[in-house]
Amino acid sequence: MSVSTTPLAVSTIVTTLRAAGCVFAEDEAELIVATATDPVSLAAMVERRAAGLPLEHVLGWAEFGGLRIAVDSGVFVPRRRTEFLVRQAAALAGPGAVVVDLCCGSGALGAALAARLGRVELHAADVEPAAVRCARRNIGEAGEVYEGDLFEPLPGSLRGRVEILLANVPYVPTDDVGLLPPEARIHEPRVALDGGLDGLDVLRRVTAEAPRWLAPGGHLLVETSERQAERAEETIARSGLIPRVVASDELYATVVIATRPGPRSPDRL
Repeated sequence: MSVSTTPLAVSTIVTTLRAAGCVFAEDEAELIVATATDPVSLAAMVERRAAGLPLEHVLGWAEFGGLRIAVDSGVFVPRRRTEFLVRQAAALAGPGAVVVDLCCGSGALGAALAARLGRVELHAADVEPAAVRCARRNIGEAGEVYEGDLFEPLPGSLRGRVEILLANVPYVPTDDVGLLPPEARIHEPRVALDGGLDGLDVLRRVTAEAPRWLAPGGHLLVETSERQAERAEETIARSGLIPRVVASDELYATVVIATRPGPRSPDRL
């Protein structure tokens, strides 16, 4: 339930946000007013946003893939460009597919894919306790969420069965993390951003293990930057997977899709 406000009050909020550097102050003010439940919470939300907290952390949610995803403070905010990765995964998966969402953060990718497909066997994992708590709220009864590093917490029974492996790994080179907007570098966990010296450290770890978890004909999907795509392809190819790059100019998104060689199970054809 939104709080009742006057046009003058809304105008004051817009002015405050604009002075704090919010480019889309009018849109943000509208969302904050619609989310606040009383004047006290409204004032607190405006103050937090003006202080530089990401809008999604102020609201407590982010829109992703047509869903309202809960995002607590200190949890990585799902980017709209990553919806492209989910669309690619949905085109490759069938009903009842075995899906793993690694580095799941808030669980946005797994939740959005499950919503698109209607029925999947979904497993998600993240190393950050705050992210795991968020993911469990967002995924709910649609799947299981585990706390731990990459594949480590997943049930061994998934080995060789995963048809869709979503891995939104951090890919910002260490030296570039300091160049990110303050909303990201100050308020989001470093582990969700920093991909190591060349941005590919976590990708290497995922691709080294992925062939043992993927089913024959299964797919690994990772987001990367346009300038890293070629090296990401080479890294994936060394693991024995067959990579290809797809991109969206509209969302400024680059995704590498890697396939484990072998025929898919007859019931998935």
